[in-house]
Amino acid sequence: MRRLVLFFGVATVVVIAAAAAVLWIWDGGRMQSSAGEALVGGPFALTDQHGQPVTEQDFAGRYMLIYFGYTYCPDVCPMSLTNMVAALDRLPPEQVGQVVPILITIDPERDTVEQLASYAPLFDPRLVALTGSEDEVRAAAKAYRVYYHKAEAGADTEDYLVDHSTFVYLMGPDGKYLTHFGLNASPEEMAETIGNEIAASS
Repeated sequence: MRRLVLFFGVATVVVIAAAAAVLWIWDGGRMQSSAGEALVGGPFALTDQHGQPVTEQDFAGRYMLIYFGYTYCPDVCPMSLTNMVAALDRLPPEQVGQVVPILITIDPERDTVEQLASYAPLFDPRLVALTGSEDEVRAAAKAYRVYYHKAEAGADTEDYLVDHSTFVYLMGPDGKYLTHFGLNASPEEMAETIGNEIAASS
């Protein structure tokens, strides 16, 4: 019974998050701004899984592959992070070192430094996992136009899901938005796009 409830809960998260993300980010099929640039990305001040303060400036000169999720996510987040790492593994050696995979939690209440420290290595030692205060996480999510909403808790107040958008963002060495990947993007497709972006700027 619990598996059935969890299945429908996850399905609801995906549907709501996808719909909300579309409404949040897209306007007429394009990411919009008055200057013609994408309204995605910006400064953030968070803390990594080692307890060190981190800002976007720490990644200047490198590409950032950013996903907003949380460690208690039952399957969408693990799948997205697995695809991110698999995409990096498909890049040639001269390119892979230029890309930093980053997880920014949208559940700072449970995703403490200690929780992220035990979670990130499950995917890849290169994965940078970031948390912060509620305000710091909210500011980062706002900069990236990320939707998230804590679902109603169950009998156990620690047992809850977080509805959230599911895009993986590729940011350039200057911190500006380049493109994004949806849930259907395969590691091969992601790697090809990332590789092309790096080659085009070389």
